[in-house]
Amino acid sequence: MKDKRSRSLLKAISWRVTGTIDTIVISYLVTGQARWAFSIGFVELFTKVFLYFVHERAWDRVSFGRGSGITTPAV
Repeated sequence: MKDKRSRSLLKAISWRVTGTIDTIVISYLVTGQARWAFSIGFVELFTKVFLYFVHERAWDRVSFGRGSGITTPAV
């Protein structure tokens, strides 16, 4: 069963919110400036949502590591 595009998009957004908070914190620790930290976090939020969505959709086309969903009895 393949994921719907809306599911992939929601996963991308939820992951990026988590990642963006991390980026903002790290950027603040490095620069010491909240304005720079939020600017960096804001830009990467949008670029990485797009990249994750494309990555997720590409992997949805790959069958590697997926089961068939059909189980056969062990002999």
